[in-house]
Amino acid sequence: MAIEKKYKSFRSFYPYYLTEHADATNRVLHFMGTLGLLALLIVAIVLQKWWMLALIPVCGYGFAWVGHYFIEKNRPATFTYPMFSLASDFVMFWHILTGQLNKKMAEAKRNIN
Repeated sequence: MAIEKKYKSFRSFYPYYLTEHADATNRVLHFMGTLGLLALLIVAIVLQKWWMLALIPVCGYGFAWVGHYFIEKNRPATFTYPMFSLASDFVMFWHILTGQLNKKMAEAKRNIN
């Protein structure tokens, strides 16, 4: 049975994505996974250890899925919206780094409800 996709654009998806990451610990796990995959990518390129590229999805998704299954207790958006979800993870990572996340979370809650 196919799942109906409600979100047709990244702009409409991202607020939903943020509400699925309400728990700060889950967001920290996502941040760690994204940071880890970026570090793996850089190390693999610098050392030319191409086998390390296979660890990137394990690191990124591993941290994120632990956060969803054990903390948020929700289904990762990756399964329904793989590209929007991947892009959202990097945008959320940037919003955390630049101190914009609290503002974006508040906007998302207003827009979803």
